[in-house]
Amino acid sequence: MLFCLSFCHFAYNKDGGESMKEEVYGYVRVSSKDQNEERQVIAMLNFGVCQSHIIVEKQSGKNFNRPKYQKLVEKMKNNDTLVIKSIDRLGRNYEEIIEQWRMLTKEKHVRIVVLDMPLLDTRKEHDLIGTLISDIVLQLLSYVAQTEREFIHQRQAEGIAAAKARGVHFGPQRIQLSYEFDHYAYLWSKGDISSRKAAQRLGISYQTFLRRVKEKEYQKNL
Repeated sequence: MLFCLSFCHFAYNKDGGESMKEEVYGYVRVSSKDQNEERQVIAMLNFGVCQSHIIVEKQSGKNFNRPKYQKLVEKMKNNDTLVIKSIDRLGRNYEEIIEQWRMLTKEKHVRIVVLDMPLLDTRKEHDLIGTLISDIVLQLLSYVAQTEREFIHQRQAEGIAAAKARGVHFGPQRIQLSYEFDHYAYLWSKGDISSRKAAQRLGISYQTFLRRVKEKEYQKNL
């Protein structure tokens, strides 16, 4: 059984009163609705993020125009902590990852923890060398995340090109024409029937009727 050990706590001011509490949020991202976020969620719970503070978003990491992420950024305040499983869960665009990291840590003063890379834990006090190492690691991992995304797109494009070369058809299934198509196409060409009427009798749209007539005329002229 996994227990939720909340890191949320109240800070106290000089008079002993409670000030605003610091929260810990987990951000989980998968690229599509078909992908399973369970592994990331379990990692958040094991780290101690409360279930209610885990935000799951099913959207591509190509940019940061993600509704749940933007809402989370708006909600987080000074000294809150953002936990992510790996840097590519934050995003996959090198320059945007670097900019988001700077905005979160320098402008909003949010702490960031990357579970798969302990060096990327801004809760820890770093000396100059430690800070430089963290910056280098961040830039390297951000570059790798972007490069991996580009490789994925390249492999997809190559796979589609290879499939097309084998005669695989992509896109909507073409409507099978009735054996009466040529008859109505002939009547239409003679002006004896409108395209809408011909299409209605064939059970297709008039746009499809006109497009297939043009295709057949083109094939005859080859």
